[in-house]
Amino acid sequence: MKLLRVGPVGSERPALLDQNGTLRDLSGLITDVDGALLADGSVLSRVRDAAASGELPVLDAEGLRTGAPVGRIGKIVGIGLNYFGHAAEIGAEPPAEPILFLKAADTVVGPDDTVLIPRGSVKTDWEAELGVVIGSTARYLDTAEQGLAHVGGYLLVNDVSEREFQIERGGTWDKGKNCETFTPLGPWLVTADEIPDPQVLDVKLWVNGELKQDGNTSDQIFPVGEVVRYLSRFMTLYPGDVIVTGTPAGVAMGQPEPKPYLRAGDVVELEIERLGRQRQEVKGA
Repeated sequence: MKLLRVGPVGSERPALLDQNGTLRDLSGLITDVDGALLADGSVLSRVRDAAASGELPVLDAEGLRTGAPVGRIGKIVGIGLNYFGHAAEIGAEPPAEPILFLKAADTVVGPDDTVLIPRGSVKTDWEAELGVVIGSTARYLDTAEQGLAHVGGYLLVNDVSEREFQIERGGTWDKGKNCETFTPLGPWLVTADEIPDPQVLDVKLWVNGELKQDGNTSDQIFPVGEVVRYLSRFMTLYPGDVIVTGTPAGVAMGQPEPKPYLRAGDVVELEIERLGRQRQEVKGA
């Protein structure tokens, strides 16, 4: 299923995009698309049955904002340098273990919402990424297969990053990852049953119509199942938590000088096959 949340900021309602591309209202069945829904197989089954019946109310998509497709996120865990191509373009050795950082849930915006360049920023960068949404509580998993079994769904993420704040200002990466609007999600949360192999997905990103990233999740150093397993050894992953699994080559930081970091007025578009497309206009904070 393709699950969405639509409507004004803070007042999104749950919705579903059916097999014909028609937007359907789920607010009569569920209160939100969140961890509680993903963890409840019986409710998910009712949603599937309702979708198959074709009786869910139709929503007029004209002018209707699409919000982030998962609400009430507990935590967002990022994986750094998780593509061989990206590590190579910045001259880094592939890590022996996954590199972790955290993003605050309040950085999340919808897929087509404005992205704000932080005040004083000169190195705001783009990162098209596969996002993983946890569907059942994961702790101390033993295998990558178990990791995949705890995935509830997948979504598209732009892990916007300020490289000076992240790398040149000391401390952890977190301050370059947590500026306002730095985590556009969506448009859809696609349930895991529709993505049997998350390691075969094309990832693309354009800036002002120019293709910058053109990768595939097969280039990941640590595949999705292993990432979930690894994280579960250090923290408990709960339904609705989001893992941002790294970006392929083609970020601004990896390009020759002068590096084309984002500026106000730029337009960023990105997509992952089967997970939809985002478009963000960039403005100053």
